[in-house]
Amino acid sequence: MIERMLQVPTIAELRRHVGEARRQGKRIGFVPTMGYLHDGHLSLVKKARETCDFVVMSIFVNPLQFGPNEDFERYPRDIERDRELARSAGVDLLFTPSVEEMYPRQVLTTVSVAQVSEPLCGQSRPGHFDGVATVVLKLFHIVQPDAAFFGQKDAQQLAVISQMVEDLSVPVEIVPCPIVREPDGLAMSSRNVYLNPEERRQATVLYRSLKQAEAWLKEGVPLDEIKERMAAMITAEPLAEIDYVEVLTYPRLTPVDTASPGQRLIFALAVRFGRTRLIDNMMVTV
Repeated sequence: MIERMLQVPTIAELRRHVGEARRQGKRIGFVPTMGYLHDGHLSLVKKARETCDFVVMSIFVNPLQFGPNEDFERYPRDIERDRELARSAGVDLLFTPSVEEMYPRQVLTTVSVAQVSEPLCGQSRPGHFDGVATVVLKLFHIVQPDAAFFGQKDAQQLAVISQMVEDLSVPVEIVPCPIVREPDGLAMSSRNVYLNPEERRQATVLYRSLKQAEAWLKEGVPLDEIKERMAAMITAEPLAEIDYVEVLTYPRLTPVDTASPGQRLIFALAVRFGRTRLIDNMMVTV
């Protein structure tokens, strides 16, 4: 594990250090985050260290992907804590730009990925994935990594970015990494800190419903009935308010009525507990 990690706030400094690493023949790995790091983020760093010689992490809470009534201002931030976690995990270069550094003037160019950005979170968070695609493409241009590492908890984000990279011939390998969960199954998320103790207890129903959906699929229960059973299971928790419970093909995220052998599906859900909106998913191959 390295002892020294560089932290830079500007694009020019980052390019200088990454350029030097590249001149030394190093393979560049990139882990983009919004900070308030947890073990899920650190698992991405671990995976990057396995296959890359120089690991860059960005911490940037991107305003373009937050709607007007969302939690941009209150999104958890703790750069000192994040810096130590990143250093301990083996990050070589930590990029911590300000909003002014990333967007010095009004942004007139955005990236929009059709179809895969439209269902699920795209319906309830209009414009969200345009903001995600725009900042990720900008970060790819800034860092120019050989590989970039993304968690599968944000499965729709992963699908959007993968489609963007394919469509625009971006020279980066997208590496999906498994969801990291708490011992009781709750998917790790920076937003879990918002939950009060009772909300946190009830939120475990998300993973339990996904595991049950997987079992029902193996039993041959029709997909529509699985969705209904999942919704009933979740709403049995009094604090749970469903945004969506869906089953779609993956990664195209198209509707599906009947499961076919060899088909890859995603059970996806978004549920609010109080003011906190949580997402989770499970991918299965029929």
